[in-house]
Amino acid sequence: MTNFNNNNTAIVITDPQNEFLKPVGKGFGLTKDILDKYQTIENLVTLVREATKKGYKVFISAHFFYPHDHNWQFGGAGEQMMLSEGMFARKSQFEPIEAGSGADFIDELKPFLDDIIITSPHKIFGPESNDLYLQLRKNGINKVIMAGMNANLCVESHTRALVENGFELFVANDAIGAPGQAAYDAATTNLGYVTSGVKPTADLISEL
Repeated sequence: MTNFNNNNTAIVITDPQNEFLKPVGKGFGLTKDILDKYQTIENLVTLVREATKKGYKVFISAHFFYPHDHNWQFGGAGEQMMLSEGMFARKSQFEPIEAGSGADFIDELKPFLDDIIITSPHKIFGPESNDLYLQLRKNGINKVIMAGMNANLCVESHTRALVENGFELFVANDAIGAPGQAAYDAATTNLGYVTSGVKPTADLISEL
């Protein structure tokens, strides 16, 4: 039995946005089979709902690109793909997120957003460019349960970075998605070595 408590443990979700989770998103075609197989959205929402009921803090590390980000002079293949396809795009830093866009949060999570801490956006895959570390430490968190998208990129990058920065990590393996089974399997294998546990959502909730 894991020693979770709501004083030092939190849920962190990467990219719970339409881009990879809903048909409107440009990445949905890559992930839809895995989302269906593992019931990713249902488990993600259940994790948030039950953790919130039990007094656990939830953090979202979202992905946003603004017009000025398209002026970057170099980047990796995944980064270039997202920029060229207009993924996670927002028209302005100052205007609200366009409702129903790929950058928008999935509707199922919107009832909980007022109680969730949303960090500044991460820009590529990991949390090195946002304030997730600061927000977690200021809230007394040293143990994290990860969920979200995509398992082989942002989830894994966030997990590795948090572990290297002294946090203890767990992953809800049916509350994550990926662009295909091979990517999912590779990520969960790696996460099994990096973290203190990769478990189904129901098991993690029972331990909260």
